[in-house]
Amino acid sequence: MSFYVLVVDDEPDVEELFRQQFRRDLKSGRFSMEFAASALDALVRAAAEDNDPSLILVLSDINMPGMTGLEMLPKMRGERPDVPVIMITAYGDAETRHKAIERGAEGLLTKPIDFALLRHEIDSRLGQAA
Repeated sequence: MSFYVLVVDDEPDVEELFRQQFRRDLKSGRFSMEFAASALDALVRAAAEDNDPSLILVLSDINMPGMTGLEMLPKMRGERPDVPVIMITAYGDAETRHKAIERGAEGLLTKPIDFALLRHEIDSRLGQAA
């Protein structure tokens, strides 16, 4: 089975950054990444895949136009309670962290992203899914 991570961010350069950071994993087919440019797009994808077990993790920016990541979070957890969601923000203050965890996030990463930590998280999810 092929596993994938869904990255939700309205910034166009995020996809390139993630693809560069995980190029070996993506090239080898260890897992793949899909990208949604909005919270609404991410929710539509999650619902369309109807409990697809290959989705192992959602990474979402908090600050996006339209629906924010924090607004999306309880909806995503309701749609896919089996898939952990980690929020990404430029503002890692205690209040933001508390809101994210309260709404169902497994964790919060601050920008600039620690890709070694994120790689460990993805490795852990791959191990659990295998």
